[in-house]
Amino acid sequence: MTIAAAFLRRRFPRLPASFPRFFDVEPAVGRGGQAEAKSGTQIRGDCHWQPNPPNHPTLLLLHGLEGSSDSDYILGAAEKAFAAGFNVLRLNQRNCGGTEHLTETLYHSGRSADFRAIVLELIERDGLPEIFFAGFSMGGNLALKMAGEFGDAAPPRLRGIVAVAPCLHLAACADALGEPRNFLYNRHFMQRLKRRMRYKAALFPDIYLTDGLRAALRRVRNVREFDDAITARFCGFEGAADYYARSSAMHVLEAIRVPTLILTAQDDPFVPFAIFEIAALRENPDIQFVAPQHGGHIAFISRENGDERFWCEARIVEFCRKSRLQP
Repeated sequence: MTIAAAFLRRRFPRLPASFPRFFDVEPAVGRGGQAEAKSGTQIRGDCHWQPNPPNHPTLLLLHGLEGSSDSDYILGAAEKAFAAGFNVLRLNQRNCGGTEHLTETLYHSGRSADFRAIVLELIERDGLPEIFFAGFSMGGNLALKMAGEFGDAAPPRLRGIVAVAPCLHLAACADALGEPRNFLYNRHFMQRLKRRMRYKAALFPDIYLTDGLRAALRRVRNVREFDDAITARFCGFEGAADYYARSSAMHVLEAIRVPTLILTAQDDPFVPFAIFEIAALRENPDIQFVAPQHGGHIAFISRENGDERFWCEARIVEFCRKSRLQP
């Protein structure tokens, strides 16, 4: 089902053209006290606004590893939400969707502060009254991590969180992806990660064209090795194990105080179902957990037609509608 979803050709006739918006999520800082400043970080969102946006709820959508705001599952959820009366913002993580030039830094599964900043800007500057946030896979981990970090201070206007197949235990997911049975997925991600890193190095050679980088890229064979050699090295972690421990949302689930829906499939090939058997998830009254037997990785192709064909996209919109403020 995972593979089928990747190759199905989809159209989104009910989703109007988007307008780009750039969010400043990290200011420029000096390097080691020197006058030379590191560029700030911007994230691009592709926005679909309803007429008079403050009169409508708003759904933010975040893709997974090596995806973008143009991934089909993002466009599918956006179309359904817009047709249901939501403003929709399709967000890119740092460097994704052709935004590598907007920051010197790399994206990774711990950068939940980026999305806290975006949520707060939409509340404080735009005055949007009801905001929902849905993330897929890696984006699901970021959504849950953001909600847990807000904790009791979560803004009331953040009305709900949805995480689809969230990689909330990063080490277990990386190890599952590296298993021989998942060689197709592993090869797909490694090709794209290496290609992006080479492009990033061409844009910022003084940072990334360091001794040994090319050799390190040639040596890495799976995501854990990539995170150990690249992500940890350039993002301030001691290694992959440290990165996974500090960035996994499983450690903050008990602090979530926002209505939250977690959707995952029991047959997901590289998000092991066992990682959801934790008390912090099952005992938090603000978390609803739904796990059908089949669905693959963020695929959930149903026998139904229309909006129910891609089952989890319909569930996202359904959850957000039910979680809205009642007049």
